[in-house]
Amino acid sequence: MLRKRLLYMLGLDPMPRKTPLRARVTGGFEREDYRVENIVFQSMPGLYVTGNLYLPKARTRPAPAVLYLCGHSPWPEGAKADYQRHGIWFARNGYVALLIDTIEFGELRGVHHGTHDLGLWYWHSLGYTPAGPEVWNAVRALDYLQSRPEVDPDRVAVTGISGGGAITWYAAAVDERFRAAAPVCATWTVEHQVTLETVDGNCDCIYFTNGLQSSFALVAALIAPRPLKIIGAVRDSMFPPAGYRRIYELARPFYEMFGAPEKLGFYEHDAPHADILPFRKEADEWINRWLKNDLTPFEEGEIRPEPPSRLRVLQTLPPDAVNAHIDKRFIRAAELREPATLEEWQGRRERLLSELRGKVFSAFPKSQAPWEAWKREKKGWPSRYATHYEVEFSTEPSVRVRAELFVPRGAPRARPALIYVRRAEDIVWSMAYDFLLPALDSHVVLILDPRAVDYPLSNYETATLKRTAALVGATIESMQVWDILRAVDYLTGHEKLELSGVSIYGRGEMGALGLYAAVLDERIGRVILDDPPATHWQGPALLNVLRITDLPEAAALVAPREIVSLTPLPAAYDYTASVYRLYGQAGHIRHAGGLYDALQVWKAVR
Repeated sequence: MLRKRLLYMLGLDPMPRKTPLRARVTGGFEREDYRVENIVFQSMPGLYVTGNLYLPKARTRPAPAVLYLCGHSPWPEGAKADYQRHGIWFARNGYVALLIDTIEFGELRGVHHGTHDLGLWYWHSLGYTPAGPEVWNAVRALDYLQSRPEVDPDRVAVTGISGGGAITWYAAAVDERFRAAAPVCATWTVEHQVTLETVDGNCDCIYFTNGLQSSFALVAALIAPRPLKIIGAVRDSMFPPAGYRRIYELARPFYEMFGAPEKLGFYEHDAPHADILPFRKEADEWINRWLKNDLTPFEEGEIRPEPPSRLRVLQTLPPDAVNAHIDKRFIRAAELREPATLEEWQGRRERLLSELRGKVFSAFPKSQAPWEAWKREKKGWPSRYATHYEVEFSTEPSVRVRAELFVPRGAPRARPALIYVRRAEDIVWSMAYDFLLPALDSHVVLILDPRAVDYPLSNYETATLKRTAALVGATIESMQVWDILRAVDYLTGHEKLELSGVSIYGRGEMGALGLYAAVLDERIGRVILDDPPATHWQGPALLNVLRITDLPEAAALVAPREIVSLTPLPAAYDYTASVYRLYGQAGHIRHAGGLYDALQVWKAVR
């Protein structure tokens, strides 16, 4: 169950099918005490992995093997060109060593920094991390090693630095055939990455998609009791000591439980994040100890790196390669199938609600915090239509949102409410109330600025905030859904307003978030859309949602309550309309020219 949890967060549940590797040797060379083969294989059809296989000479029986996973080192010939000293040392000391390129800095180039640099927020909606295909490449590299007659299949270790160190952790946790592991400069905790503000310095491949809100200690638990050595740099700004020391502390009980405390090692050196001799010594001695029972002190000896061109595997690039767009196909998005009957839909609906709560909105607070609210009456011209307040209220501890509240004058009675959820683009002028005027004397109106909307953020700050949110199991957009839900609670629970119904209005992506709020809270009887996106590939980003459903089906979960669009709905929402027809409520998904018609204000006026 724990391994399945990690696999899901890496995008490996379900695991891809193991297809033929189609491995081939494209060249090589010999040196006095080792030889090198340039190899390529396909970890799945079209996903090419290039690498160099270092083999010892004068070996008469199968040797132990090491898979070395490269860090982020850009070379046209692949990252492996920068780490060849590892392969040379292992081959000289009786190992078969395979160094493989990363997807980003390989001979065939893909994308690692999708959310870090490129704003590919659909990665969050897919639950995609480049760690997923990198781990899969490591698993298939192990398959390749075990297929070689020179290799003892029961003695294979994995090691690597930085991004390669992160994949070392995950690969060893996922595949028990790795008999020992030594990740270097790659150990972290959610707590310290967030509080020490180191998320911005790390590639997307470092992190699993944390929609299940797991600790990195889970990875260590899955490796125990196999030999594991945690190696860190004291001056590493990306993987600070507080993080790797904490993981070592958390890992120790697992090894003690198995009666194998000696199989957990720890080493730190006063150095920055770098591939340096002390780290190579610690990792290689560790592997030597557990794969060969050899305690010989490490001596690197003289190593003369080869020109990168000699390590190139492919002279021409294969036309069927998918490396450059593996992010769009590694995880299969949910396919929407129209239900044939209402009974079939209701079964599907219950499953969807369970998955949304458990995998998309799992970071919602488990309880509602006490209200911290503030309110001040405003006397500008809008107060001629209704009593007008500027308000603030907490949606969870230490999170306060701002809003404006309009309450119709007259004898107290149940009134309908409209919550207008604003985007940053909607906040231009402080008195932009024109389109709300038809509702002010008949509806309680709350203009809500959910978090991350009403304060300026640069692109850099926005990206860092979104990536940090994902690390704690949420997205900014899922947090905004929570703010909408708490806005309903604020009106009824804090303001004690008697409401005859609640409508949510949002433009663009905010309308889509309003749909999810309605899915999760049946007090919301109507969602008003204005130019909504057709799919989560466009936004809003919600962790894992595309693996479960997409916007047209999420909208169908609102049925038979009303959905009104102020613009023509994208064709994809024909799916939504088909579900409304199953309820016999085809008229409850409709078009309106403006809020007056959408709210049917004439029904609310005295």
